Amino acid sequence: MINPKLFFALLIFLTISFGIVNAQDTTKKDTSKRIFVAVEQEPLFPGGVQGFYKYIAKNLKYPEVANVLGLEGKVIVSFVIEKDGSMADVKPITCLGAGCESEAARVISQSPLWKPGIQKGEPVRVMYTVPISFGFGGAKEPTYMKNLRKSNYGFVFFIKGAPYSIDDAETMLGKSFDPATIQSVEDYDNPKYAMPDKKAVYLVVMKNS
Repeated sequence: MINPKLFFALLIFLTISFGIVNAQDTTKKDTSKRIFVAVEQEPLFPGGVQGFYKYIAKNLKYPEVANVLGLEGKVIVSFVIEKDGSMADVKPITCLGAGCESEAARVISQSPLWKPGIQKGEPVRVMYTVPISFGFGGAKEPTYMKNLRKSNYGFVFFIKGAPYSIDDAETMLGKSFDPATIQSVEDYDNPKYAMPDKKAVYLVVMKNS
């Protein structure tokens, strides 16, 4: 298992699309609920973009299951900055699993108030899309099956179109595997693979499955 205190590294990039999000606009007569993705004066986090980066890096916690698996990847989160600078409609729009989406959404939701966006002299609602990358600094380490067995969680592997127990998966993957070969990690409640001695059971979907 990788120690996130030693190897945790966060990469985030702020991207903004341009134009009005028509699918989320209300009627032309009522502009109070319209959501913009480009405005004359963009919303501003306290301390600017660098302040936002620092806030995320300080408050984001590597999910325990993702840490056990050595899972790395990117979660894209969309959110709306309201007229009062608060966060709304925080939604992960890509799936990595193992608690990464909920953690990214949690940190965004608890953000300090922003200075709201301004359009034609009035505060407006603005949508942002932020990719947040979960990763470990330094050389990548393999994920060992023995560490998965010792953890508080149970794991079932989805390989080549079928689920396998960790013992069966070990005969196919070996005693360790590259975590980069994980496609996603999902909650799994199949009674066939129930593990009452574990906190929860997860389905580890391998790439090219």
